[in-house]
Amino acid sequence: MQKNLKEIEEVISKAIKKVGARKENDLCKYIPVNTGGYMHHFTLRKMKKKNPEDLSKLIVEFIISADRPLVVMPKPRAARGSRKRRDQLIFTKWQLDRMLNIARLAGDKDIISILSPKKSLASYKRELIQAIRQNKIDQELWNGYVESVNAHNSLAETFANSLK
Repeated sequence: MQKNLKEIEEVISKAIKKVGARKENDLCKYIPVNTGGYMHHFTLRKMKKKNPEDLSKLIVEFIISADRPLVVMPKPRAARGSRKRRDQLIFTKWQLDRMLNIARLAGDKDIISILSPKKSLASYKRELIQAIRQNKIDQELWNGYVESVNAHNSLAETFANSLK
């Protein structure tokens, strides 16, 4: 075991000198893997401890024996945020308005609250004041205002508790 560790250290130091690397992990970019791209530094560490002979063969083959060691292109990755959620339905504004009207006709308050666009507390206050001035009663508007006030109060309470 001691002999293998000493041999792998020698091979690694030769490879580092050949490619002009600063540290052991820099060798990873010269060792391709069968899944595409170059070897991950965790894999290099694991192989160094568990399979030093295999790692030594790879380093000799791709770095030491090569005339000019080539840097392996990294594995192509998907862009951040590219995974789309397929379980969510996406509706157009026209479709949402139509479903909202159907829910209003059916009198389903839960669906109405889900489909209604969320407004700020200030906009609910403004619209309620306008409705009062026009002598109109809008239960949806009142329910939205109550939800908004409750959400605002719970946020304020959470913030106050975090300061304690």
